[in-house]
Amino acid sequence: MKNILFVLLMLMGPMPLLAGGPKADVGDSLKIQEGVASYYGRKFHLRKTASGEIFDMERMTAAHKNLPFGTMLKVTNLKNDKVVWVRVNDRLPQNSKRIIDLSRAAATEIDMVKDGLAKVKIEVPDQATVNLLMSHYQDNKPNDIRLRIYEEPILFDKMDLCMIGFEIDLAEKVEVSI
Repeated sequence: MKNILFVLLMLMGPMPLLAGGPKADVGDSLKIQEGVASYYGRKFHLRKTASGEIFDMERMTAAHKNLPFGTMLKVTNLKNDKVVWVRVNDRLPQNSKRIIDLSRAAATEIDMVKDGLAKVKIEVPDQATVNLLMSHYQDNKPNDIRLRIYEEPILFDKMDLCMIGFEIDLAEKVEVSI
């Protein structure tokens, strides 16, 4: 039986395997939300925001329903793939159908001013920010925000798997699943 397993693994040759299951999409690991964005400008220009700072429609800022003030976000317009980085400094109403309200400058950067609305993807800068948000929300994470831990996969060759099998005592029962 052990010889058959060895021959089978040898015939399959060195193919990359991923320890721990299927490979995660690294590019998607920092996405926390997707939906419709709007923008705001003149009507709120130079007025106080929910964070206490004065809104300036020419700065790269945004309003969000519940992300902590100061959170940096990468907003991608899904229609044209244009990107802008914004800082959350204001609140959207909880009953809003939008996921984010961008300053006029940020909306201009991703070419959504003419349309007024745009389907967008919101990402955070790094895994550390995801961890901070998970800590911030603990068990009260809003349902419309996706937070997940991404761990770098470990790649190894099947040939390595074969060699590992020979390092153990072949007198013992060995189970290998591929």
